Amino acid sequence: MWGFRDTGVTERFKFIVNIYSLMPRPRRHRYIRSSFDYDYWRPCATCLEDRGEVVLKMEEMESIRLKDHLGMDQREAADLMKVSQPTFHRILSEARRKIGCALVSGKAIRIHGGTYEMAITQQRKFQCYDCQHVWEVPYGIGRPPNCPKCGSVNIHRAEDDRGYARAGGGRHGMQ
Repeated sequence: MWGFRDTGVTERFKFIVNIYSLMPRPRRHRYIRSSFDYDYWRPCATCLEDRGEVVLKMEEMESIRLKDHLGMDQREAADLMKVSQPTFHRILSEARRKIGCALVSGKAIRIHGGTYEMAITQQRKFQCYDCQHVWEVPYGIGRPPNCPKCGSVNIHRAEDDRGYARAGGGRHGMQ
């Protein structure tokens, strides 16, 4: 038609391009800083009829924890999960949609799966106010019940290791 000789090369090229355009990029791991104590939630124990379940991925649960439970800014939370802010927003929106569907429909929520990796976190310092013993505990395992040295329950975060909003700057930056 245009004066080019058809050798079949363009057809083979189109076939190769079509094969590779169907393959998505591999999904990057999201970094999770908390392991949750439970992986299943049901509306009530007395409900006898099974209404199904909604599967909430681990990265979606982490986005709910960071944004809604801890009250973090989306940029901070996205940095902790090592994703972009728009990606964090998509993960959070999907998690809220699934939770809303489960609450309205009376479905169970299973926390399972996803593309995630447990982030290596820094340690938290605790101090016993009775024996002055200081020790470190990794994030994500909860508050220790008592002092490992004397067994006292009079323990608090160490003064030099208080979280943000304790140093006077709060979540809006340093003074």
